[in-house]
Amino acid sequence: MQVRCFTVGAFQVNTYLLTDEATGQSAILDTGESAELRQILQSLDPAPDIRMILLTHGHLDHAGALTMLQEAWDVPTYLPAAEVPLFDTLPMQGRMFGMPHLDRPCGRIDHYVHDGDTVQLGSTTLRVLSTPGHTPGQCCYYTDKDILVGDTLFAGSIGRTDFPMSDPRKMVDSLRRLMDLPGHLRVHSGHGPVTTLAAELIGNPFLGFIRRERGLQGAPGYSWAPGT
Repeated sequence: MQVRCFTVGAFQVNTYLLTDEATGQSAILDTGESAELRQILQSLDPAPDIRMILLTHGHLDHAGALTMLQEAWDVPTYLPAAEVPLFDTLPMQGRMFGMPHLDRPCGRIDHYVHDGDTVQLGSTTLRVLSTPGHTPGQCCYYTDKDILVGDTLFAGSIGRTDFPMSDPRKMVDSLRRLMDLPGHLRVHSGHGPVTTLAAELIGNPFLGFIRRERGLQGAPGYSWAPGT
């Protein structure tokens, strides 16, 4: 699977164009909050064969431009089922964060995904891992080589857990589950550069509790939530 990253919008969110190399079929993963991603994708030559839109979670920087993309590509859209309560607040999220001009309509959801589900993009099978904490239903989509983690994990950091509907206790458990996956997986985050699970397991200061639990050497880390 080819993974192309485009950093867009006021929050400089990483949005992705995933392409199954055998068939050329593509998926958009996360949207930004403006029309910027639509303009970028419509300018590509050759034009991508977009078959679906995948959302990792429902914050406005990741889902706010959904209706703008659906106007251009009338394709199925996937959202974690547990994310509905947050996704439904898109028309007021701008105000929630002190930016009322960024209130956005919700857009159409065609399929709700759950932990362990798969999504088929041409010959590529994307598996769903539920990683709540940053949001109620935050999820990751992964293959044997790549994992798209939304705001679960960043290079050297993790998603914030002090937002409305966040839960640091759930984030602790989600990070444990994430670090059970193979370390070679390339991590494509919602913000910042590409990393790997192995690199974060050793060096991420927020994962010190996992290193202690597993008897691993690495950065000492610090306590940021109960259980860490």
